[in-house]
Amino acid sequence: MKTLIGEIVTIPSYRAMGLKWEGPYGDVPKLKEVILRMGKRVNELRFVKNPETQLGLSYHLRPDGFVHYSVFEVDDQQEIPPGMIEVNVPEMTDLIVKHPKGKDIGVTYTEIYQWFKGCDYQPLRENGVEYFDDLPIKHERYPVDRDLEDPHFEILIPLVLKS
Repeated sequence: MKTLIGEIVTIPSYRAMGLKWEGPYGDVPKLKEVILRMGKRVNELRFVKNPETQLGLSYHLRPDGFVHYSVFEVDDQQEIPPGMIEVNVPEMTDLIVKHPKGKDIGVTYTEIYQWFKGCDYQPLRENGVEYFDDLPIKHERYPVDRDLEDPHFEILIPLVLKS
C-alpha cells in the first residue's frame, strides 16, 4: 500500500547472519567499523541470498543507545561462521521509505516520525520488551556499493494499526 512517505509491505520471516554491536550513541563511529567489517566478511557466507544488500537491524533497548546487527540474509543450510551470530526476523509489516543520497538521515527519520503522528499506524513494540525510542525498531537495507560518506538506502519500520 502506497503512502505519502513510502510503502507499507509485509516482509516474510527470514534468517540472517553477521556481526552484533551494542553501545551508546557516542560510540556510533565504532558501529561503522563493524558494518564495514561485515561487508568484507560476506564471502564467508556460502548461502547468502542477496550479497548485494547488507542489512542493518537496530533495536533501541538501551536508554543511552541501541543494539545493532549488521547482517546478510542467508538460506537455512548456512552454518554460523566463527565470530558471527544468527538473527531470525519474524514476518512483519513495515513502512519502507527510500533515503536518497544527498539528504540528511536525521531529516528522513524526522519525516517518518511525523508521518506516524498523523496516520492510523504506530511503530511496532514487541510485548514484554522495553524500548527507549519513538521508533523502537529500525531496519535498513544498504546496497553494498553505496557511498559511505553519503549513502542511499531503504529504511523499514515495523508497524501495527493503532489500537
